[in-house]
Formats: sequence, C-alpha cells, structure tokens
Amino acid sequence: MFLQLVEFIREQYQTKEFIPLHAPVFTGREEEYVLDTIRSTFVSSVGAYVDRFESDIAKHTGAEKAIAVVNGTAALHVALMLAGVKEGDLVITQSLTFVATCNAIRYCGAEPVFVDVDLDTMGLSPAAMERWLQDNAQLDEEGICRAKVDARAIRACLPMHTFGHPVKLDELVKVCSHWNIQLVEDAAESLGSYYKGRHTGTIGLLGTLSFNGNKVMTTGGGGMILTNAALGAKAKHLTTTGKRPHPYEFVHDEVAYNYRMPNLNAALGCAQLEQLNKFIEAKRNLAKRYCEFLKNSNLRFFIEPEDCRSNYWLNAVVCENADQRDDLLKTTNENGVMTRPIWTLMNKLPMYANCMRGDLTNAEWLEARVVNLPSSVILEQSQ
Repeated sequence: MFLQLVEFIREQYQTKEFIPLHAPVFTGREEEYVLDTIRSTFVSSVGAYVDRFESDIAKHTGAEKAIAVVNGTAALHVALMLAGVKEGDLVITQSLTFVATCNAIRYCGAEPVFVDVDLDTMGLSPAAMERWLQDNAQLDEEGICRAKVDARAIRACLPMHTFGHPVKLDELVKVCSHWNIQLVEDAAESLGSYYKGRHTGTIGLLGTLSFNGNKVMTTGGGGMILTNAALGAKAKHLTTTGKRPHPYEFVHDEVAYNYRMPNLNAALGCAQLEQLNKFIEAKRNLAKRYCEFLKNSNLRFFIEPEDCRSNYWLNAVVCENADQRDDLLKTTNENGVMTRPIWTLMNKLPMYANCMRGDLTNAEWLEARVVNLPSSVILEQSQ
C-alpha cells in the first residue's frame, strides 16, 4: 500500500525526482515587485509594499487591522503581550503544536499550561479546557482567573489551528468569556481557512499568521498580527522600536522591539497574496484526490471539521498505530517522497516538561499516528 501511495504522489507531481513536503510556488508578479523595491532602494523596513501588504491582508481576512512583522513567532510574542500576558502568568495552550507557540509564551516570562486537543480538529479542546479550569482554577474577587495551587493569573488561551484546520472557536469563546481569559489565535498555518464563514485569526482578541517559506503563501520569512484598530496601533508601535513619529528626531517612549517586516519581503507577499485563492483551490483539490485514493485503505485521511473551510496546508493521514506510522515514514522517505510525523508533544521537551498539564490522551494518540504527506500547490489541479 505504501509503495502505491508513493506512486500516486509521483503521479500528482509528475516527477521522478525528490518530492518535498511543501515547497513555495512563484508564478505571479513576485520578481516584478521585488525588483521594484530594489530599484526604489527601499528594501528594508520602510516602503510602500509594507503598507500595501498590511492593507491587503486586512481586507482578505476581514480584520480591522493587520501589522506585518518579521516572523510568526514575533507576531505571537507581541499578540500575547497586547493580550495582557505578563511575567509569572499562565497561558493555556495545546501540547500538540509547533514549538513557536510555547516559545512565544516564554518570551513574555509566562508559562504554558497544556490541555488536550479534540480528535476531529487536532486543536485545543474547549471541553478539556473547561474540565481543567473547573479542577484547577478559580476567579478571585477582582474577576481574575487564577490557578488554585499558587494563585498565578491565567491570562490567556492560545489555540493553534493545526495544519490549517480551525478549532472549535465558538465553544472556546464561551469558556474564555466565563473564566475571563483572553483568546489569542495562533493562525500561523491557517491563512485562507474559515470557521463558520469567518477567517481564522479574527475571532479572538488577536490572531497571528506566518509567511514562512513552507506556508500556503510566503514572504520568505514574515508574520502578521490581526486585531482591532486600537490594538493594531499599539502593535505597530511596539514592533517598530517604540519610536514616536517625528520628521527627524529619534524619540522612543518604551522598551520595544525591532520586529519590522522588510519591504523586500512585503513585496513578495503582495505578489503571493494575489494568487492565494488559486493556491488554496489547488490545495483543496489535492486533498480531495488524497481522500479518494485512501478511502478503501487502512490510512484515514484527515478532513476539515464541520462548519469549516480549511486551507489543507499540510495533508495528514491517521495511521492505525505507531508501528504503521513508522513503516509509512520509512517507506516514503526511502523512496524520495518526504513525509513527516506530527510534532513531539511540548510537554515531552525538556524546557516544558515541568509545566502544568491536564489529561493529554487525545494528543498522545495523535502523536503516535499522524503523518503529513506532500502538500505543495499543484496549479493544474485548480483548473
């Protein structure tokens, strides 16, 4: 079966060469826009393409404000700060995620709390979060959610839309509202994904995107903060060294960050964004072909959650057990088709091993079984 899968993937990409997991596609005006920045000499953090990219992303996602930054991790860091996360606080998140989610929490001097994921989204489970809070938290006289064990403030909740599949946002909003916790969405993988008609990253107080080279569209390196107008203005100030506007003087009014996206990267992003709908249509068509091919196999193709429209950033299959997962990984990679297991759970990493956590049965089950298949855009499939 696995060799048949290898041949099927080669048929999709029409090559006998090595097939990567997710490669960027440059078929639009990327070269034109990037060369334009070079000719203008505005290649760094000031330039027309930065403003245009922010405006275009805000329009595409429906966010009031979008702030371009150097990468998705920087976006997460600042978003958590703007949500009020401070040193010593706790942030509820999932253990089944990429390490940047937790690193951004630590950059704030806070600590992650790991709760389980839902099997049908692979993202943070509202039910598991509610159970953990009922057992381990309480609201103080000021309405601040605090851990029973040490009274630390539980300031925010940080779900990640795994492989572009939205989490159960309505239910998370209800849990966060009841416990007075801010919802910040890690939408790094879900540009172009929608939950009940709303773009991911626009439902919480803040959301973040990533434009790394392996994402649906790329700026080479880059990220974006999505939020309302007021927090957007604060995000812009905080990510541009805290510099107050002035024709020539350098006046900085707080310790801030040089997280600015260069104009070169934004130019690339503008050209990629023009093609995003075409990219996602192609990716969704590839997902349909995988699903059809695997429907009578012992591998279960992971489909988008109910009431959602996913970008299928990385196509995923769920194996029967860890042995089958390992056989699939070995066979495909030995035959020049890149596949990857899901991430090692964050609570198993040395820097997060001592963090508080709830029952992680679903996360552990998925960790032992999920494999990502090649997911690069094939434009012919969108026609």
